[in-house]
Amino acid sequence: MTTTDRQAYTLVVVTAGTGDPSSTRMLADRIAQRVAGLASRRGHEVATQVIDLRALATEITTAMVSRLVGPNLRQAVDALAEADGIVAATPVYKAGASGLFTSFFQVLDDDLLIAKPVVLAATAGSARHSLVVDEQMRSLFAYLRTAVVPTSVFAAPEDWGDPALNTRVDRAALELLLLVESGFARQVRDESWNGYRHEFGSAGGTEVSIDLDSDLMRLAAGGSAARE
Repeated sequence: MTTTDRQAYTLVVVTAGTGDPSSTRMLADRIAQRVAGLASRRGHEVATQVIDLRALATEITTAMVSRLVGPNLRQAVDALAEADGIVAATPVYKAGASGLFTSFFQVLDDDLLIAKPVVLAATAGSARHSLVVDEQMRSLFAYLRTAVVPTSVFAAPEDWGDPALNTRVDRAALELLLLVESGFARQVRDESWNGYRHEFGSAGGTEVSIDLDSDLMRLAAGGSAARE
């Protein structure tokens, strides 16, 4: 690999851990560090930014009930928009991803994460919850049209000393890095953006082609269908 091939990537870590220290944050950091290490070996640089959802809890709730986006939540949204790759990690509560985690991704614009490479990770107090990532989290990120890597990472207390956890972390990190290196997300957005169904107001400005002067749009705005 020549120096001209060297790339700088941005990795955003979203963690919904609430403890201090947080096992969820520890797992997410381990994945991010592995991505950065692999990238360095392949001649790239990775800048990592962490979005700690504990600090955004009030603004996430406000956005859920009023659609008003506070300044810190706006910074998080902007970071995800610029991310080349994402690590999304949540603790498991009541056999499901935490409400803080799901609420954050539910308030995001549907088009924000199209084709973004994502590693999904979760922690829990029991291995009985190991399928939460694949049964629940994948469906959410499929709806957001992300490119979730094949390997998910789950850690119960007994997993932290098990070499198998490192194996899964390594595999997920490599899968993410390969997707990032391929430029998959950029190519999808550059070449296939118009092939997606976009909701009005969430298409990155491409909705300007909508005819706002049609009978239907005038009725939606409270006017009459036919002009005088």
